[in-house]
Amino acid sequence: MYAVIKTGGKQYKVAQGQRLDVERVSPEGDELSFEPLMLVDGEAVTAGTGSLTGAKVTARVVGETLGPKVVGFRYKNKSNQRRHWGHRQQYTTIEITGITSPGSQEG
Repeated sequence: MYAVIKTGGKQYKVAQGQRLDVERVSPEGDELSFEPLMLVDGEAVTAGTGSLTGAKVTARVVGETLGPKVVGFRYKNKSNQRRHWGHRQQYTTIEITGITSPGSQEG
């Protein structure tokens, strides 16, 4: 079983036990829950807002990391104008702890 979730403006295909880096969300140790956009269980594919009512994907925050360094440089010829900058995106590492389908009862 796997699901497609949306966080940080991006979509990710996730399965239970998988670890992935998403844009920074919350501190380490927190529990997160996402509403899936699509759920695939064997041959059954469930998609759409009405058919996924009650479905959720739970995750645990494992840690934080930094992305690759991006270096930018702007230069204008013959005018002594230079601008140099760098950036490293902050990511949160999460581990998918469970995927609940819409028909199952939990709790």
